Amino acid sequence: MKLLVTGGAGFIGAALIRLLIKEHDTTIINVDKLTYAGNLESLNEVTDNPRYHFIQADICDAEKVAAILQQHQPEMVMHLAAESHVDRSIEGPSEFIQTNIVGTYVLLQQTLNYWQQLNGASKERFRFHHISTDEVFGSLGETGYFSETSPYQPSSPYSASKASSDHLVNAWHHTYGLPIVMSNCSNNYGPYQFPEKLIPLIILKAMRGEPLPVYGDGSNVRDWLYVDDHARALFNVLSHGRPGQSYNIGGHNEKTNLEVVQGICELLDELLPNSPHKPHYSLLTFVKDRPGHDLRYAIDASKIANELNWQPQEDFESGLRKTVLWYLNNSDWWQHILDGSYRGERLGLETKS
Repeated sequence: MKLLVTGGAGFIGAALIRLLIKEHDTTIINVDKLTYAGNLESLNEVTDNPRYHFIQADICDAEKVAAILQQHQPEMVMHLAAESHVDRSIEGPSEFIQTNIVGTYVLLQQTLNYWQQLNGASKERFRFHHISTDEVFGSLGETGYFSETSPYQPSSPYSASKASSDHLVNAWHHTYGLPIVMSNCSNNYGPYQFPEKLIPLIILKAMRGEPLPVYGDGSNVRDWLYVDDHARALFNVLSHGRPGQSYNIGGHNEKTNLEVVQGICELLDELLPNSPHKPHYSLLTFVKDRPGHDLRYAIDASKIANELNWQPQEDFESGLRKTVLWYLNNSDWWQHILDGSYRGERLGLETKS
């Protein structure tokens, strides 16, 4: 199978490509713009594999996208390219509108043109898999779960842009017949995650003895999904999902932000017994809450379990231990980031034009 993967240098995209090259007989065309969060070092283990190919390109460039499709003739497309950090979307929403909405439109239109030229089994087999987020559904109360039929109620510029892209993908299926599958996932974590996200940010700040910022009172709840479990689910949806259907992917691991931070600190106390910053939980610092901060997300993943026989392999405790150990043992990877585009500063406090 030959796959075109957009955003393959990002956190989830890189995990997906590593899985596909290692465990499946796939040829990967990785198309990534290489914005601040795109990191080819996350793909070092597959870079020299003859089944892996990288192209630096912007999905908003219609001519470039069309040329890539015609040159490489992929059998399927997996669309992960997106601006993804809520705080950045609050501070500067324009890039989210451009990449997540306009970029998805361009990719859909060029893929549709390409798909319409295919014949027979190639046209029948083709899929466009759009990877999205549970944040499009808005905020839950203390009970209940997001399902595939939950109404869309996005709260942030990021989630609104992803909701828009979801609607575009469905429209291209219903209007033009493009064979799509879609998935909406809960919060991912694991190795190689850019350190603006909660878990790697807390790990790295705690290691250095810096204050650990927790928004509001730390009671916001997320369903945590280990990134390798997500990668396996994505390939399952691509390979076996029904055209026109969406699948929610969750880790069955609801935790408050405070519980996440506490878990990280306990692991660091254990794994760094000589740290001068023990107990690391003493570094906890409550900060002003994020504007429009959704209270709770939780995924009902029964559809993908029943139809595609997928279940996460990691619970939160095992996945978090693997994640903390990876950051402890791979300082070269994250040090390059902290030396460059991102230094752990607070984002999303004010809107810029």
